[in-house]
Amino acid sequence: MNEKMNEELYDVIIIGGGPAGLSAAQYASRANLKTIVLDKSPTAGALAYTSRIENYPGIVDPISGKELLDRFRNQAIKFGAEYVETQVVGVKMDEEIKEVYGMDQNYKSRAVIIATGSMGRKPGIPGEEEFLGKGVSYCAICDAAFYKDRSVCVIGNSEEAVKEAGVLTEFTDKVHLIAPSKEIKTGDDHPPMDRDKIDVILNHRVSEIEGDYYVTKIRIKDMDSGEEREIPMDGVFVYLHGTKPVVDFLYSSVPLSDTSCVMTHRTMETSIQGVYAAGDVTCSEVRQVVLSAAFGSMAALSAEKYIRNRKRMKSDWIKS
Repeated sequence: MNEKMNEELYDVIIIGGGPAGLSAAQYASRANLKTIVLDKSPTAGALAYTSRIENYPGIVDPISGKELLDRFRNQAIKFGAEYVETQVVGVKMDEEIKEVYGMDQNYKSRAVIIATGSMGRKPGIPGEEEFLGKGVSYCAICDAAFYKDRSVCVIGNSEEAVKEAGVLTEFTDKVHLIAPSKEIKTGDDHPPMDRDKIDVILNHRVSEIEGDYYVTKIRIKDMDSGEEREIPMDGVFVYLHGTKPVVDFLYSSVPLSDTSCVMTHRTMETSIQGVYAAGDVTCSEVRQVVLSAAFGSMAALSAEKYIRNRKRMKSDWIKS
């Protein structure tokens, strides 16, 4: 990992580029706060996978989740927010100046808004938890170099899985992309896969990851016939999504509930001063785009109040 430190001090770092994170970015940057969004991928969140949105206020005709998310992002950037595509791998929240550790470099700010959503999952494949860190990984960008010229696979059918498979092809000649569906869920504008380097195995699931101390093979099962076979394997990169809040990068630096969601007060503050959370990563019972956007806006207003030491939130910055 490149540990270069960005010497700029931001007012607000927003971790996550979904509707909550980008709404927070709009409100924070419009309040003239120096704002940066650190987003793992513009296509990785729950909204980006939604094919049809027709109940978002102000959107009269049906729209894809990806298109709506693009509008959120462009509006935030128009107001002055920076947007960086990077994976956040750690944070330091216990000081007045917060630090966020990305794959490219590290960032400092006065406040942090956590908006990473709930696409995470608990290990569910037999052998996945046992071999985590011993051949099983959730980050190709982080660990690809360890598998130079070795046999690796990516499990998943999303655009993110395809992208990570492409990263792995820079280190090894052949990557197996194992998809549980009969097609890969990529957008029409996504560049075609290099079929010479990526072996796509559709309609199969990985039934078990096996090995000694490290991974040595996987078993895959045909979803239709039920037929199983083994493939020798050194590295397994898992990109299957669930409904668990994405909080692995926090490493207990922010208090979580017993269901691993980030606990917040009424105006999105966590118990750590200067740290806020919004959207599906929080303990909200209802998950809707409009609520995520509202919570993101609230988090930004709370952050602005904290940074400028206001007694009350300022709700509008229109200049007459």
